[in-house]
Parts: sequence; C-alpha cells; structure tokens
Amino acid sequence: MTDKLRNVVVTGMGAISPIGNDVPSVWEGMMEGRCGIAPITYFDTTDIKAKLAAEVKDFDPRKWMDKSDVLRSDRFAQYAIAAAQQAVDQSGVIGTLDPTRVAVYFGSGIGGINTFSTEMKKMLDRGPSRVSPFFVPMMIANMAAGMVAIRFNCQGAALPAVTACASGSNAIGEALRAIRHGYADAVITGGTEASISAIGVAGFVNMQALSTATDPNAASLPFDKRRGGFVIGEGAAALILEEEEHAKARGAKILARIVGYGSTCDAYHITAPRPDADGGRRAMVEAMEEAGYTADDVVYINAHGTGTPLNDKGETIAIKAALGEEKARQSFVSSTKSMTGHMLGAAGAIEAIACVKALETGILPPTINLLEPDPECDLNYCANKPVHQQVTLALSNSLGFGGHNACLAFRRA
Repeated sequence: MTDKLRNVVVTGMGAISPIGNDVPSVWEGMMEGRCGIAPITYFDTTDIKAKLAAEVKDFDPRKWMDKSDVLRSDRFAQYAIAAAQQAVDQSGVIGTLDPTRVAVYFGSGIGGINTFSTEMKKMLDRGPSRVSPFFVPMMIANMAAGMVAIRFNCQGAALPAVTACASGSNAIGEALRAIRHGYADAVITGGTEASISAIGVAGFVNMQALSTATDPNAASLPFDKRRGGFVIGEGAAALILEEEEHAKARGAKILARIVGYGSTCDAYHITAPRPDADGGRRAMVEAMEEAGYTADDVVYINAHGTGTPLNDKGETIAIKAALGEEKARQSFVSSTKSMTGHMLGAAGAIEAIACVKALETGILPPTINLLEPDPECDLNYCANKPVHQQVTLALSNSLGFGGHNACLAFRRA
C-alpha cells in the first residue's frame, strides 16, 4: 500500500460480443450501427414469450483453450479467457512484473447458469451419480477470475465482482483502486456472461424485464418511447489496467487513462431503481470528482440504457442531476446496448471499451433504432449514427439489480 495515489492507464483490451469477437470488430460494428440481435438458437422458444437474444456468433473456445479445459468450463469462463488473452497480447504486461503484483478482478452477474441447468436436468432424469464432478467449479461465479489468473500466473488478488448488471464496471473500478493505492501494479479486469439459457430467459420474461418483440430492429430500444424491456446478450470484455509509470518505462502503448470511479447503492428495491435516481447521480458525481471534472469538459456518457421504461427515464434524471440541466443537454449520450443487447455482467466492460475507443478516435457510437424519442428522455442520445466529436471526458454508467450503481471515468492517453 502507498500513501501517494498512483495514476492508472489502459494498455490492452479484448472482447467477445454479439457484434464481433475482437475489439476491432466490435468497434467496426458500433460504427456501422450493427445490430447483434436475432432469433434465439440455443434452445426451443416455443413456450417462452421472448424470442430474440444477442448471441455471440462463430465462437470456438478451442481457439483459446485446450480441449480438456473447454470440457471443464462453462461458456462464461471460456468467453473470459478469450477476451483476457486478447487484452494480454495487446498489452504485453505479463512477464514484466513479479506475478504477485498482478491481480485479476473479473465480474459475472450470474456465472455458470448453463452448467447448472444441464447438470440439474441430468440429476432429475438420471440420478445424482450422473452429475459431473466438475459441476461446482464450472458453475461458481468466481471461476472466470480464477481461470484467468491460472492462465497468466497472476498471484495477486483474484476476485469476482457479482453486482448484477454493474459487475463488469465494479470489477474495473475496484481494479483501479487496487493499483491506485498500491495493492497491485497491473490488473486483468472486465466482465463476462453466458446466460442465454431457457431457465435464464424464462426468469427474466416472467419478471417482465425482457422485450417480447419479434423484429430485431424493434427490440432493444433505449430512450425510445416504444421500448418495452431489454434484450438479453452475452460475451466478455477485458482490459489491462496498469500503473502509469510502469507502463511508460516498458514502452507500452497507452490507450487511455482511467481517472475516476463511483460506486453506490440505491438501498431501495431488489429490481426497481430509486424514482429520484439519486444513487446513479452520486455514482456519477464521485467518478467526475475523481476525474477532475470542470465545466469546460466535453462529456460523453455511455449510458446503462437498457431499453426498460424505468431505467431510461431514471438514468436521464440522474445525468441531469449530476451534470446540471444545461450541461447535460450539451453532453453526448448513447447506449451501445441498442446494438449488443444487454450483456449483463459483461456490459460495463464492453461499454468501458467503447469509451476508450471514443476518446481514441474522436467518434461516438450511436444509439441505433431510436426513431420515436420519449419526451421524458430528452438528451442528445447520438441517434442512429456515429457522432464525430472529440470529447475530453468519457463516463460509463452501469446500474444493476439490488440497487448497485457504478460509474467509470476515462480521459485520453
């Protein structure tokens, strides 16, 4: 631990997503306004109201893992390994530090629900002796962090963040704090999820959280008055966070600086956000204060933007309360969930990558299919096409069941 706060930078990124299986493909998809939503292929939806999801396409875990590891891991961990390997390859940080100074903070909201469903069916149909001996390690939500740590010999802390839809952002924020305060010099961080299963989708449908639209371009509709629920997605995203002086000393390419993190709880309801959106507001304010926000900043916000009636209205209130009405209207907001669907525990991580790329390129990703603006959602949501605008501060919001709120703040390298 150090008394002097240290600066933290991003030196690597990786992604497995419904719109691409590496960062260049994901960013290209966002610039094209590519919709990753399509009819569910993983199971028969005849008896389930939700027919659409944002599935990962063309993913072969054997490209990233030995066959034996594939057989002993759930898809959520496989996605994490693939994204982490990409980020590590870009960064080059592994091998430049004592392994005890490298940590892994990797979030998942649900963990191995596909494994749970499969093994439960085996037990009911064929008896307990047929349950896999790997059932427990495949299912538990910490195993993505554990497997990434094993893969890269990271002997610092290996921790999951399990805060529903805020899991990826909380993992990244806690990784920032670990480096800032001297508990680690580099962290492999991010989030992963693979919950497109019959039981997972049925549960979300029955709580009336999912869109039941049948048109992929009229399903995930953040800030549109037609919105009726989120579209479940999946995938993983990883970032390498590193202490700035170490990154510079080894000649690493710095992609962005991560400069702020806010984490709060609504303490209000297990699924509904606070009506006054104060928890989200406070998370944004905390991140902005750490980032040294001033009125001169040009701000981009990658919104949580799920396409549910309550979330989008509440998040708009939170943005206005955090920035002030005038500044909020001058700022740029978009929801990339309009393209990726809601990747749950991976959402905050893929959206952090979108913020880094927006700062790097001077182009802001759009909110696609925003055709009928909701009068209660009245900010600039970068509707339907990318916006060429160099911003000085990028914020990523994540709001999860249980009242979890997280906000990450990034500046240009």
